[in-house]
Amino acid sequence: MKPDFALLVTGTNPRQQLGDWLQKSVDMYLFAVQVPVYEGQAPHWPDELASGSIIYPFRMGLEPLGVIENVSLGEDGPLTLSASDAARHSGLERGVGWLADMDPQPLLDLAKIPVDWAKTGSVPLNRAPGFTAEAVKGVKVPKRQQRGAGWMSDPKKRKAVEMHAEDWAVRLYEEAGWTVERVGKPYDLRCTNKAGEERRVEVKGTTGAPTSVELTINEIEHARAAENTVDLFVVSDIKVTPQYVASGGVPLHLKDWEPAEEDLRPRKFEYRLPQS
Repeated sequence: MKPDFALLVTGTNPRQQLGDWLQKSVDMYLFAVQVPVYEGQAPHWPDELASGSIIYPFRMGLEPLGVIENVSLGEDGPLTLSASDAARHSGLERGVGWLADMDPQPLLDLAKIPVDWAKTGSVPLNRAPGFTAEAVKGVKVPKRQQRGAGWMSDPKKRKAVEMHAEDWAVRLYEEAGWTVERVGKPYDLRCTNKAGEERRVEVKGTTGAPTSVELTINEIEHARAAENTVDLFVVSDIKVTPQYVASGGVPLHLKDWEPAEEDLRPRKFEYRLPQS
């Protein structure tokens, strides 16, 4: 089964009777399920990265949508009784998700996401505020990650992942008869063929699921320019050894790529300082 949403609940102990559980208020973190359940081949979550091993092999690709703070688990809250009890059971089973069938509109409304789910059946990313892992309350992160010196912030690992994805893309295009030049900015690869055609390729790599990638404004504008033919090549679930040797992964190849506005969420803004 492929659920549309996932919900993380923090703020109370699940080891209590349902009647007591329904009296509590919690914080809820709402995700869209971008990729249904799959078996991961690479360490990705903070405790996996700290240990260098896979602890949670079965995963979903989740896209953060919004936060709902201090909300009731009872009937006056956004969850149905069965959904609230499913969250309790999930906590009793070390976070293994339980499925619940319910209308997500109350969650979307409280997360301040202006979407009519019954009409659209989807959530444009540019309408969802999102959140970062650091914003999630009550989730223990290994000290190594809190110091910012762990695998996630390791520039050597990041470089190994990027180069592995880029090497894969180079092989793919060369095998298709293209001549490939590594450019770097504002795109990664320039591909030409004997017919004089040119195709530019943006390459991204990740150890996680293919849910979203970070783009610069230059990369977006370059892909949208009418005079450019741009592809997006993403390799997800890449393995990296402690010696920074990258391998494996799952490719996603989007030809004639042009990022749509509803699939973009701004992360940074340029702020003009007032002058005295």
